[in-house]
Amino acid sequence: MAVKSKSGAKPRLACEITSNGVIAGRVSEKGGLVEACAARDLAAGSLVPDLMENNLRERGEVLAAIRETLNQVGGRSRDLIAVLPDAAVRVVLLDFEALPQKPAEAEGVIRFRLKKSLPFDVDKAKVSYHAQTTATGVRVIAAVALQSVLDDYESTFREAGYIPGIVLPSMLAALGAATTDHPTMVVKVDDRTVSLAILDQQQLLLFRTIENPFGAAITGEQLAEEIYPSVVFFQDTYQLNLEQIFVAGLGENAAASALQAQTGARVSDLVSSSQLGANTGYIPRWKLAGVTGALLA
Repeated sequence: MAVKSKSGAKPRLACEITSNGVIAGRVSEKGGLVEACAARDLAAGSLVPDLMENNLRERGEVLAAIRETLNQVGGRSRDLIAVLPDAAVRVVLLDFEALPQKPAEAEGVIRFRLKKSLPFDVDKAKVSYHAQTTATGVRVIAAVALQSVLDDYESTFREAGYIPGIVLPSMLAALGAATTDHPTMVVKVDDRTVSLAILDQQQLLLFRTIENPFGAAITGEQLAEEIYPSVVFFQDTYQLNLEQIFVAGLGENAAASALQAQTGARVSDLVSSSQLGANTGYIPRWKLAGVTGALLA
């Protein structure tokens, strides 16, 4: 997840690829506002997110969508943040008493711990991580993807004429749109997965991605049932109650009443109108979480 842009600055462009389409956005020069967005649907079956198999089943279709959306918002910029489907990347939280100071040694320790939690050979994977200090040591947020899967996405962006300087799974990207000074859950839904994160005081305490058996037709009640075990686990482990829940991937307010009834927390859409400029209005806010979070983090 390192920045690779030639200028060293964070890219002003972000592009999210989903199984249904491609969304691109550009942040304003001063930051704090996504000033332009573009989107294009993908033909069914063009992209099938997966941890181990080839994701881009119709590469030409995906390539054309990337070019079309980014050309609408990119201007002269070519560096971007690439946002990948959650089903293509495994995110794992690991707790350590301490980590080696040298990055190479720290990554080796992290890879060793990851071996038992991955369905593929970690030696064939790209591992990126962020370490945060906790009361008992160090918590590592590790994002892991097969190198072959990652290469397929990155090479497609490059063929389109853009440089994927930062690569993020959709849920980690979306967290950049949330305010998390108090116990907060972020829920992001797509037609294959339900991803959830719980944070407090800007610290990530829980992260899970589970299968979505209901697809795009999932209801608020079904979503509440799917996330209930995680809510209970958080409350029992940290002795805290959720104060707010942000939802992305569902139509506005689609799950609010069910989630509020279950948790007692305030429920709102993850992306707010104040984060978006006038040139983003034709794309529903609930579709823009990955791009918005990536650009505003």
